[in-house]
Amino acid sequence: MKKLTSLLLLLLTTSLFAQSPWTKKKGDLFVNFSYTTIPNYNKLFGDPDNTERNITDRTFQIYGEYGFTNKTSLIFSVPLKSIKVGDFVANKNLISPLTNNGTKTSFGNIQLGLKHQFYNNGWVLAGQLLSEINTSSYDKATGIRTGYDAFTFTPQLLAGKSFGKTFLQTHIGADLRTNDYSSNFKIGGEFGGKITKNIWLIGYVDVVKSFKNGEVNIPINNSLTGLYVNDQEYGAYGLKGILQLCDLGITASFGNAFFGNNVPKKTAFSIGIFNTF
Repeated sequence: MKKLTSLLLLLLTTSLFAQSPWTKKKGDLFVNFSYTTIPNYNKLFGDPDNTERNITDRTFQIYGEYGFTNKTSLIFSVPLKSIKVGDFVANKNLISPLTNNGTKTSFGNIQLGLKHQFYNNGWVLAGQLLSEINTSSYDKATGIRTGYDAFTFTPQLLAGKSFGKTFLQTHIGADLRTNDYSSNFKIGGEFGGKITKNIWLIGYVDVVKSFKNGEVNIPINNSLTGLYVNDQEYGAYGLKGILQLCDLGITASFGNAFFGNNVPKKTAFSIGIFNTF
């Protein structure tokens, strides 16, 4: 089975909460700390269809929302990436490695944003604008890149409805990138509900399609790792679980992909803990 893409690694834990049209109450602070991993992969969607070395991609992330008013929330996300490139993977195109093995730990693209609820009567409608700051880094020797070498602006329309013990929420928008990276269209949805008093189970679908309107020059070593290169896209589906214990809770999620481009073929797993203050 074709599996979840590396691009989704950063989005997986964030999307547990960031795609929701519901805002926090004024003065409430929600914080989620998560760990996500794509372990030991070397296969890619697209051309090339492999990386030069085995790669393990880990992300430690803090995501938060603060209720500025009852209808407006401030959003932040701080990812710390730890990426390892290991053994050389021989194939018909690569006889000897061009990159070095090694590990790099550095920030990814820090995210700041604003969500405002426009309508709440049965259905909830909200608008959201997120901005990713160019806080990532690149190591030429290993080809490791920890995020896009660009600023990204993401306007989205969010919609959702509660049906008692179940809910539905959807989002549609675009990632608009600078520095000659391609922008992309994105759409997705989630449906979930309570399966016990304290446990939620949620299924989701996310689709990201590149506009292929950028011609950024990707260094050769970066192209051999496939980390945050141009025209990345995917279609993904998966499951998320939430254990709610008063204001404290635990999250877990995984996902697979049914198509992709310039991204790894591997399952991503995420666990997290959250609290509302």
